[in-house]
Amino acid sequence: MLTELMPEHVVLILSGGLDSTVLGYRLRADGTRLTMLSFDYGQRHRRELEYARRTAAKLTGTHRVIDLSAICGLLAGSSLTDAAVEVPDGHYTDLSMRMTVVPNRNAIMLDVAVAQAVAVQAGAVAFGAHAGDHPIYPDCRPAFLDAYRRMVLLANEGFLTPQFTVLAPFIGLRKADIVTLGADLGVPFADTWSCYKGAGMHCGTCGTCVERREAFQVAGVTDPTDYVDGEGA
Repeated sequence: MLTELMPEHVVLILSGGLDSTVLGYRLRADGTRLTMLSFDYGQRHRRELEYARRTAAKLTGTHRVIDLSAICGLLAGSSLTDAAVEVPDGHYTDLSMRMTVVPNRNAIMLDVAVAQAVAVQAGAVAFGAHAGDHPIYPDCRPAFLDAYRRMVLLANEGFLTPQFTVLAPFIGLRKADIVTLGADLGVPFADTWSCYKGAGMHCGTCGTCVERREAFQVAGVTDPTDYVDGEGA
């Protein structure tokens, strides 16, 4: 399913969600040494950071949670960072998905991750963008990835090897494909968090929960997630 050759040392953006967790296990399966970064940017669902810590402990490698909560006030208008905006329920539409956009989120995280890669002399930075993100999230699209890769080499000329790259190996995959890959890798899916509402359990109704449930159904993989309504996939 994936053929991209992974460098020996990668800085992984590990959110605690399903996509980045599967990517971490994929990198480990390739024998890659990991430096893992998670970010607290004041997100409503910061519970995901607990799950990032669980995964990092199992993958082994350096893990840091970067405190970006001071910028939360600058990111108003997103349901993920603004308490006045409700998290939309049901299948994503262009309008409801737009409510979950945090401006420039991936670019901000990638900038920090690239700086870490320079410091530790890693060969790449990796993040878990996938095809389902493309319609609304501008910083999950192939065009963004291509432009960002060029910018990184220019901005860090002389400090990175010419082979340095930003990896998004899932960028052409559906969520169900990622679940299939995770199952093949033995990923403990119960150690991942998707719900944007960030309560004690997955709500089962917000767009990310709906997407998560359907991904397991399409992949034919048992969903171990505890949802508020008591039903898995």
